[in-house]
Amino acid sequence: MAHAVRIDETGGPEVMRWVPVEVGAPGPGEVRVRHEAVGLNFADTYFRTGLYPAPLPNGLGVEGAGVVEAVGPGVADFEPGDRVTYTGSPLGAYSTERVMPADSLIRLPDNIDFETAAAMTMRGLTTAYLLRRIHPLEAGDTVLLHAAAGGVGLLFCQWAALLGIRVIGTVSTHEKAEVARAHGCSEVIVYREQDVAAEVRRLTDGAGVPVVYDSIGATTFETSLDSLARRGLLVCFGTASGPIPPIDAMSLAVKGSLFVTRPALADYIADPAERAELAGELFDHVGSGRIRVEINQRYDLVDCVEAHRDLEAGRTVGSSVFKV
Repeated sequence: MAHAVRIDETGGPEVMRWVPVEVGAPGPGEVRVRHEAVGLNFADTYFRTGLYPAPLPNGLGVEGAGVVEAVGPGVADFEPGDRVTYTGSPLGAYSTERVMPADSLIRLPDNIDFETAAAMTMRGLTTAYLLRRIHPLEAGDTVLLHAAAGGVGLLFCQWAALLGIRVIGTVSTHEKAEVARAHGCSEVIVYREQDVAAEVRRLTDGAGVPVVYDSIGATTFETSLDSLARRGLLVCFGTASGPIPPIDAMSLAVKGSLFVTRPALADYIADPAERAELAGELFDHVGSGRIRVEINQRYDLVDCVEAHRDLEAGRTVGSSVFKV
């Protein structure tokens, strides 16, 4: 019988329950997917805690990869046996199989395995829009990236290196610093021991960087602003330490006429053609080996509580997946 993770209330990892479920047949525009692997993302904890509101009871998980088992009426782009991956709404990837909208799926190339797909579809498409859509970066530019040894961080560093972009990355430990360097991070700052903004100024001859990519949020917001060059852009694409504080518009002027954006992946893959373009570039880099996807943690879905505790405690490096 199929199983899934469900939550009836928001809270800590303990609110997740592994339960049997009836999947049923796909309706119009839907498919039934049998998962081979499921992604573990920090966004999952936001839904679990209620930081991202969602109706309850509900499932969890926004990323998975597997095989189409059945298609509903009106589905023309997929058929049983197709290899697929996906990221985004609706929630429910923490499951052995599920029914979901067909237009959420992305066809998976044969040269990318299911675990790799589940580990990198969300992170990879995030990296794609950060580097290819947010700001017109050019070879020779320098940027600051927080959490450089995380799942997005390792993909970002490799992709940036391919584009000739110098990345100054922040990490919590010297061990993570070595991991970041091995994946193309040009300069690494251990934030527990160094003043990040001061180091960024030193490494840029006092100028600061044109763009800061910040997935941490509350604890790094001011440091990120202080690391920017005049008319620089702060990209707040995650809130691992909590939401960013209210923005004082005048402080942006005082610090150099700065810009701040809070993008969401959904708005960069809502257009099917744009999603296909970003996914195609991502799959080409990964399939050719130019970008390596590091899966350093594997969990069984039934062990989702342990997985969330590890993730929130900062015990993970690179990408994590659930085996199905």
